[in-house]
Amino acid sequence: MRRTYRRTRLLAALALAVAGAAAVATTPAEAPSPGLDYVALGDSYSAGPLIPRQRLEAGLCLRSDHNYPSLLARRLHVTSFRDVTCTGAESKDLSRPVHTGLPGPPSPPQLAALDRGTDLVTLGIGGNDDGLFSALFRTCPRLARRDPDGAPCRDAYTDDDGTDELAAKVDHVRAHLRTLLRRIRARAPKAEVWVVGYPRVLPADGTCRAIPLAAGDYRWADRIERTLNTALQSTAALDGAHFADTYAASTGHDACAGPDAWINGSVESLRRAAAYHPLRSGMEAEARLLQGLIGTGDGAAPALGASG
Repeated sequence: MRRTYRRTRLLAALALAVAGAAAVATTPAEAPSPGLDYVALGDSYSAGPLIPRQRLEAGLCLRSDHNYPSLLARRLHVTSFRDVTCTGAESKDLSRPVHTGLPGPPSPPQLAALDRGTDLVTLGIGGNDDGLFSALFRTCPRLARRDPDGAPCRDAYTDDDGTDELAAKVDHVRAHLRTLLRRIRARAPKAEVWVVGYPRVLPADGTCRAIPLAAGDYRWADRIERTLNTALQSTAALDGAHFADTYAASTGHDACAGPDAWINGSVESLRRAAAYHPLRSGMEAEARLLQGLIGTGDGAAPALGASG
């Protein structure tokens, strides 16, 4: 999501990070596999804002030590792990310094974490580009109050000629991702690159209190997310990267799924997860999915670290 959290929420999250710092520092290391260098890039759906415990060094990037990159690194027993995911990141932020709002110099570009020794890259990006998710999860709930039984958000983003403005924004994401993948390949030419899609936020049918959209906007908003994931998948294939379909894997675990949910609803929780973001259970599921896919090469490439 975009970097529009209220400062009080951010400060509270950082206070939580301070409280958990000692536990992070004392987490026992697992035996590494020789030579596996993993770098995680991406936005808040990869960073895990407000999932305990938040990493001090991440500052306002709100990065959890139980996001899927951290859990995956432990599952793969990597030798080297650099997690530079950041809440609010857009595609362009991966190649430029990011001002987090804290004193001192800005954070370096995420791509700076890559080098010729990098073996594995995960990349979760695109939802913040051109305000895409901001429209779905900030503007749409606000519009729902005006017409709870209609589709006010779909109508607001549909031009007179029938063009869906949000669907059109996905074309920009596609172009941004192609540029990013070329830059990743230039900096880390031997790396296996996995583009990680977005998990399912909305149910396949029906509505629920956890997602305060107008009744007619549910299917439309879900279609926008599916369009985004399809664009990420097709672009990854064009550029020789792999794709992790977290949307399909999270069917039945959307924000309306109650105790089975992998996604938080609209209520932000400093000890659970940011609104409309993965819960710890969702991050654990994504880590398991990626471990399985990487271990088999997804049927399209030799398993990571295999010879030949």
